[in-house]
Amino acid sequence: MPASDRYDTMAFNRCGRSGLKLPAIALGLWHNFAGVDPFENVRAMVLRAFDMGITHFDLANNYGPPPGSAEESMGRVLASDLAAYRDELIISTKAGYGMWPGPYGDFGSRKYLLASLDQSLKRMGLDYVDIFYHHRPDDETPLEESMAALDHAVRSGRALYVGISSYSSERAREAARMLREMGTPCLIHQPSYSMLNRRIEENGLLQVLDEEGVGCIAFCPLAQGMLTNKYIEGIPEGSRVTKQHGSLKSDQVTDEKLSIIKQLNALATERDQSLAQMALRWVLRHETMTTALIGASRPEQIEENVACLGGAGFSDEELRRIDAILTA
Repeated sequence: MPASDRYDTMAFNRCGRSGLKLPAIALGLWHNFAGVDPFENVRAMVLRAFDMGITHFDLANNYGPPPGSAEESMGRVLASDLAAYRDELIISTKAGYGMWPGPYGDFGSRKYLLASLDQSLKRMGLDYVDIFYHHRPDDETPLEESMAALDHAVRSGRALYVGISSYSSERAREAARMLREMGTPCLIHQPSYSMLNRRIEENGLLQVLDEEGVGCIAFCPLAQGMLTNKYIEGIPEGSRVTKQHGSLKSDQVTDEKLSIIKQLNALATERDQSLAQMALRWVLRHETMTTALIGASRPEQIEENVACLGGAGFSDEELRRIDAILTA
């Protein structure tokens, strides 16, 4: 039985100019929720997240390993524990990366996107997803074709809303225009954004999303765990860097980044926060930012991250200090 107070402390933000509100923290199932991971830990993390007011669970067709197994794990939790609460949940999935052999199992064609969505629904045991994304831009497929496939996903009842991920500011603006003209507005964009990756500030994407009325959910807001206490003393055994199927590589954890992380951690300590809590709160400081998308390997990490919402905002001086650390 989910916690009766699950909505008492979670902040919910309106997503762009839509009628949908999303939790400020969402749980991503990119790592640690797959077929190679212990199911009881997967189940414990999903249920603890829901107990804390996280209603939004972010997946993709290729999350694993093996690809598709994160959706299968989510489907098991939905069937065993959360089926009665489906109307309280936002389930997102994506298509855009390689899933099966041949020319129809990757990128952005109508055939691939809709076939992939059907497979995702089957793996999760769902009639529809709340948000269906094109996972990455595809230069070889006309943008009109990919957007028309998203529009059809909504009109056919497979999805309630659609979004895009990792699109440039120019392509995002064009995609938003196309979807609006089709009658299925783009709900949300999912770019990478963190203290260690500020490209969306520099390329104008946040401004485009604000102008187009599109929400924003930042993936990797903790830079795949680098913006936590985990790497302050080096690379620990069992971390994402040491896993064979992990996406963070040891050459990304440089001495320069470790120096930045240590300085940021000192400031977080002054704020009575963990580094992760401060990093998440920093991402959410933008009015355009709807949600920070976290990962986790155990329930306690979810608890720590959600606690960032109870911390104080940033003073102008703190923001200047953070900028000085990041640009030194």
